[in-house]
Amino acid sequence: MADATLYFEDVTEGDEAPELAHVLTRTDLVTYAGASGDYNPMHHDEVKAMAAGQPSVFGHGMFSMGLLGTAITDYVGAGNVTRFTVRFARQTWPDEELRSKIVVTGKRKEGDAHLVDLDVRLHNAAGEEKVVGEATAAVPSRA
Repeated sequence: MADATLYFEDVTEGDEAPELAHVLTRTDLVTYAGASGDYNPMHHDEVKAMAAGQPSVFGHGMFSMGLLGTAITDYVGAGNVTRFTVRFARQTWPDEELRSKIVVTGKRKEGDAHLVDLDVRLHNAAGEEKVVGEATAAVPSRA
């Protein structure tokens, strides 16, 4: 979680947020299934996943998006995200380390809002992109 407030005047295009890393576990898959109600066996039943041609069970896309969302709010502050869109690029697998990469792509004022645009990505330790997207946050101004 961010220790300090991110202010509009302190943000520069090209800045990077601190990386958030998480090793995906089978417990994550079961816990997320219970929390979300998504009990698709591809996420928890090894036998059914392999029968469907998968090498193993795989992570919920929305879990990955949520992990990336946590990295975003850790950077810009809870409640400040005004837009967050993603594309799911690749499946995630148990025991895979997932890492966020968030880069400021621009900043602008719209009315009274001080907006920061972000390129947001989640990749594994090998650099394979799993989730790719964009976000915008309305952050406070020192003025």
